[in-house]
Amino acid sequence: MSVKVENTENKNEVKLSFEIEAEKFDEAMKKVYAKTAKYFTIHGFRKGKAPMSMVEKQYGSEIFYEDTFNELVPDIYDTAIKDNNIQAVSRPNIDITQIGKGKNLIFTAVVQIKPEVKLGKYKGIEIEKIEYNVSDDDVEHELNHMAEHNARLITVDNRPVEKGDIAVIDFEGYIEGVAFEGGKAEKHELEIGSNTFIPGFEDQIIGMNIEEEKDINVTFPKEYFSKDLAGKPAVFKVKLHEIKKKELPTLDDEFAKDVSEFDTLKELKNSIKEKLQKQNEQRAKSETESNAIEAVCNNVELDIPSGMIDTEIDNMLKDLEQRLQYQGLTLEQYYKLSGKPETVIRDEMKEQAEKTVKSRLVIEAIIKAEDIKPDEKEVEEKLKEMAKGYGQKEEDALKNTYLKEYITENMKVENAIKFIVDNAKLKK
Repeated sequence: MSVKVENTENKNEVKLSFEIEAEKFDEAMKKVYAKTAKYFTIHGFRKGKAPMSMVEKQYGSEIFYEDTFNELVPDIYDTAIKDNNIQAVSRPNIDITQIGKGKNLIFTAVVQIKPEVKLGKYKGIEIEKIEYNVSDDDVEHELNHMAEHNARLITVDNRPVEKGDIAVIDFEGYIEGVAFEGGKAEKHELEIGSNTFIPGFEDQIIGMNIEEEKDINVTFPKEYFSKDLAGKPAVFKVKLHEIKKKELPTLDDEFAKDVSEFDTLKELKNSIKEKLQKQNEQRAKSETESNAIEAVCNNVELDIPSGMIDTEIDNMLKDLEQRLQYQGLTLEQYYKLSGKPETVIRDEMKEQAEKTVKSRLVIEAIIKAEDIKPDEKEVEEKLKEMAKGYGQKEEDALKNTYLKEYITENMKVENAIKFIVDNAKLKK
């Protein structure tokens, strides 16, 4: 077997030319036959018992070629990539020159490789200093949220619906006199002013009295997720059953005791302020790191192969798919609801994917340039911490080579980002 590696006319791309002996190809064909014999029916033989020569005579040897290629080539390709220290970042583009029983298998594989990063200035970059302070209004806002969460609902029966009330209604929607799917509900609790329904719907509930029935006229937004309803006028037949109102608790020491471990409102406020300060510090740290990385990325020379962008978009779609599963949705349903096919979603993700890949490559280059690596004791402490969090034995975690490598690589990235920020000039 021979393998030849050469650069193509395209940057960050190599071509591997393979020639595999006929004997190896024929041997792989026999393996494929053994795996697939049960699927062939030959007259005069029980199913799966016909010899390979009879299957070839009836169907042609070509029937085995694709499966034989897939049986033989992946391991050979992976070995060639490893032996030639090729950092492939895309799937190979295969071109078969010769394939057949009794013949050498000849093909080429063109693959994109990890690009060279020419670092510019990454020490002493200038970035804005970010600070977020906690105001009394921020604390009050958080307290009001807690009050809302702990509000109790009381029934109102001596007046019509007002803004802020919760109206318990039956409704059914019609378009041109015909009820449409998904437009009906009974005893639905709707907070008036929450803007959760079609624009104009909630406003027309205001003023209704208990047991009153009313036709509400609205028009679905043009960008409504259901194309069958988008932009169309509709009539909802509504009946009001109950009116409820939120009764907020008084913000005093008793409230603090009810909703927290503190005895006084002052202590609760101090705790809220401390929590918000920590959130603000983390927010400022995250934004500072992001700005520092972006500033460094602006100073590099780098051509990112399209395969790396495509792979990152694939990962972003997988993350989206997982998030959608928690909501009981599939990607296909998301495409329909958003009115955007996968091609459009991928195109929208491209800019962020490119930014993510570029940041990752630049950080890797800085790690190499500065020989950044975590202290062995730091890695061990992280392993112990992780073992404790997952209820594992420390000694088992310390022996886990894969986990150790994973933590080491993550800490390299963390340390590299810290290095960039620590060496930056913060402008006020």
